[in-house]
Amino acid sequence: MKVFPNRALGLALFAMLLALQRVSAVEVPTLRNYITDLAGVLSATDKASLEQTLEAYDKQTTNQFVVLIISSLEGESLEDFTMRVAEQNRIGKQGTDNGLLFLVVVLDRKMRFEVGYGLEGQLTDALTSVIIRDVVAPNFRNGEYAAGITSGMNAAIQAVSGTFVAPERQEASHEDGGSPIGLIIFIIIFILFFRNSRKGRGSGMWFIGGSGFGGGSFGGGGFSSGGFSGGGGSFGGGGSSGSW
Repeated sequence: MKVFPNRALGLALFAMLLALQRVSAVEVPTLRNYITDLAGVLSATDKASLEQTLEAYDKQTTNQFVVLIISSLEGESLEDFTMRVAEQNRIGKQGTDNGLLFLVVVLDRKMRFEVGYGLEGQLTDALTSVIIRDVVAPNFRNGEYAAGITSGMNAAIQAVSGTFVAPERQEASHEDGGSPIGLIIFIIIFILFFRNSRKGRGSGMWFIGGSGFGGGSFGGGGFSSGGFSGGGGSFGGGGSSGSW
């Protein structure tokens, strides 16, 4: 007879915990614009420019690229929340599933690209990881959110068109704490080997802003802002996450 009350109490406590978990989950916002900044990190000018560009890109290609900026996930999984936002807002067109959601979580210092089924061939997990790590994160680390988002969406647009070239990575030295002799030998070899081969070397650097996103190819058409409206796109978990 003593087991039943204890069991009932345990079930009641479990139900309360589940209810609290649902209440504490971050509410999924209804996205009415291509750029939704709930953390207040973008200026009005930057936000308007990004909005116009992504709206124009949608009209020209039907690809729906959307950005959501929030302050914190409040303990919720980055992947789960991003998927909920993408699905509930039906980003992308039905049948082509050509949506992309870029989520930025400012206080948690996390971000994720969620890629629709139809774009997974161009925006692969590996490629979106490169964009996060080598294009967006360096700007975010300097507090330059507008530049990071602009360059990141620019890179995504170029990836879809097949013109994206990743910037050269600045490799960290692995000789810290080791013998200085190895470093000296490396410098000597480097000078001797490259002394006569500097001419004709390509820099391999990618210039952001000359074309594509933010560079005038999509942003200067004078589109009136009509806001964002999802078209019924589907997502299967493609994309990648990162931090800064």
